Amino acid sequence: MRISATGNLTEARGVCTGNLREPVAGGFSLIELLVVMVIIGLFAATAVLSLNVVGPDRELEREALRLRSLLDTLMDEAVLETRDYGVQFTRHGYRFFVYDYRTLTWLDPEGDEFLRERRLAEPLELTLFLDDREVSLEPEQEPEPGEQPQPQIVLLASGEITPFEAQFFRDVAGGRFLLEGALDGTLQVTRSGFDGP
Repeated sequence: MRISATGNLTEARGVCTGNLREPVAGGFSLIELLVVMVIIGLFAATAVLSLNVVGPDRELEREALRLRSLLDTLMDEAVLETRDYGVQFTRHGYRFFVYDYRTLTWLDPEGDEFLRERRLAEPLELTLFLDDREVSLEPEQEPEPGEQPQPQIVLLASGEITPFEAQFFRDVAGGRFLLEGALDGTLQVTRSGFDGP
């Protein structure tokens, strides 16, 4: 190779002559950008649909975990304050009571936000099992005038709890989240009747 007087490169054998230029970097074409946008849109749609499918499962799980957390906290409080607590269930929720040893009755802790009544979002329901037998639960908690509340589960100041199993479900034939309580106060949440792990 040699450089001519005009600054052009000339092949030694005379095959080609021309200026040396850097290769031009090309961008994405419009079609490539559109294909990428369609793929991203498909992934986003799949994610939204999958959230709608598992949403009900997550809602049931959240309710079961919330009750477990409340019971855990209440058991600690029962031991620290040497006080007994009770839980009364309905088909659509539950509420807490405090046992008064002076009057030997269960009292409604009015004004205590932590012990307020909890209602499940429609159409969630729950069932309660004591000694492997289903307890008949009322749809709503409407005590008669002068009627004393009768909690199904008692949390004792000794750290013990009435053994129970509460099942949260959306429809009778569907999957359930189970909250099981053992006599020693151990609480465990499991799932049953759902496809997959």
